Amino acid sequence: QVQLVESGGGLVQPGGSLRLSCAASGGIFSINDMDWYRQAPGKQRELVAQVSTSGNTNYADSVKGRFTVSRDNAKNTVYLQMNSLKPEDTAVYYCHIHTIPIATRRELEVWGQGTLVTVSS
Repeated sequence: QVQLVESGGGLVQPGGSLRLSCAASGGIFSINDMDWYRQAPGKQRELVAQVSTSGNTNYADSVKGRFTVSRDNAKNTVYLQMNSLKPEDTAVYYCHIHTIPIATRRELEVWGQGTLVTVSS
């Protein structure tokens, strides 16, 4: 059973930085795209950043120039470095991957449990 474990959320002042991590485990054959989504109170979940197997990245306009997504394929881990944080970045951040489990060899989408990021003075 593929599982994702997220870490790194917390409370930070405006202008500060946080680094989120998401480690995948559990019978993984391969991982394709790895993404970060977020959901603020009362709002829909939105895509924040994504990184392909080859390292190509894509960002929401609201975070371009401030957030950096990266991955370590050897560790099945994706990171989100968040700099110059703003109060409007406050949300629950979710890791999301497209993976092929060893057991089925069919692509599967897996979500993390979410980690809360609060930007406030």
